[in-house]
Amino acid sequence: MRGIQIKEYVKGPEDLKVIDLPTPTPKDDEYLIDIHASATNFFDLLQIRGKYQHQPAFPWVAGSEFSGVVVQAPKSLPGGQAPKYKVGDKVFGAGQGGYATQIAINEDRIRRMPSGWSFDDAAGLFVTGPTSYAGLVVRAGIKKGDWVLVHAAAGGVGLAAVQIAKAYGATVIATAGTQHKQDVARKFGADYAIDYRKSDWPEQVKKLTPKGRGVDIVYDPVGLIAQSMKCTAWNGRLLVIGFAAGDIEKMATNRILLKNVSVVGLHWGAYSINEPEMIEKVWEGLFELMESGKYKGTTFNDEEYVGLESVPAALKALGGRNSWGKVVVKVPQTGQSKI
Repeated sequence: MRGIQIKEYVKGPEDLKVIDLPTPTPKDDEYLIDIHASATNFFDLLQIRGKYQHQPAFPWVAGSEFSGVVVQAPKSLPGGQAPKYKVGDKVFGAGQGGYATQIAINEDRIRRMPSGWSFDDAAGLFVTGPTSYAGLVVRAGIKKGDWVLVHAAAGGVGLAAVQIAKAYGATVIATAGTQHKQDVARKFGADYAIDYRKSDWPEQVKKLTPKGRGVDIVYDPVGLIAQSMKCTAWNGRLLVIGFAAGDIEKMATNRILLKNVSVVGLHWGAYSINEPEMIEKVWEGLFELMESGKYKGTTFNDEEYVGLESVPAALKALGGRNSWGKVVVKVPQTGQSKI
C-alpha cells in the first residue's frame, strides 16, 4: 500500500511524504479496508507535530477519518459473534492511519455507509456527526421551538450542528468569520448568520430572539462561552465542544448562577469507556436523520484534492481556516475495490 508514515515529528504539512509501505495484516478481529477518501481534522495537524494528547509510538501512519470498501473480513469475532460487514461492503470510520490506501481496523470503529452518500461525504462523518448529535440531543436536550446559537457554523461540527438543530425544529443563528462562510451556513439551513469578529455580535444575536430574551442553547467548538453568556436566555444551556480558538476559557461562575444557566461539556470520544450504551442510540438517531434527508454531507468543494500527495495542501487549507465543512482527499484505488 501507499501511505504517509511519520518516523519523526515534522514542522508542518509541507514536510509530509507519501511512501510505499507493507499492506497491513489484520488481526483476527479486524477488517482490511481499501480507503477511497480520507478526511482531514485539526488534530491531524497537531499530531504530526507531536502536539496532540494521543501520540502513537514511531513509526505510525497519519490521518484518521476515512471511507472505503471491505476487502477482508474476520471469520468470527470474540465470543463467536458474526461480523456485521462482508467483503464488498462500503463503510466509513476512524482509526490511526487514515492517510493511506488501506487500513486494518476493528468493527467498532466503522459503520455502513448511508444509502446514497458518496465516499467523500461519508469520510467526514465518523467524528463530526455524533459529536454534534450527542451535544445537542443528549447533553442539551434540544426541542422544537428552541433558539440555538452555533459558533464556527461553517466548520465540520458546525454544519452538522446546524442541520441537526433544524431537524429538531429549532431556529438557528450561525456565527462565522467571513461572508462566504455565513452563506455556507445559511445554505445548510441556518436562519440567520452573524460575523463573530465584530465586537457587538452578542447584542446582534440577542436582538434576533423573541423580545430580546436570548438563545436557549449555545453550541461552542471555539471557546466563546463567556461572551455567549451575554446573549443566553434564562435556563439556557451552553455546550462546551472544544477550543478551536486556542485558549481554554476561565469563567465567572456568578454569571452562571445569575442567569440560571447550565454549562455542560461533551467528550464524545470518552463515551466508549464511560457510557458505551449511548453510542448505538446516537448513531441510530443520526441514521434516521440521514435516511430522511435532514442531514447531508458537508464536503468542502471549493477546491478538489485527489491522491495522498494532496494531503499537505488539504491540511494547509484546513489550518488556514479558508475552508468550510470537511476537507476531504479522494484516494484513487486500482485494486479489487475500484469503483
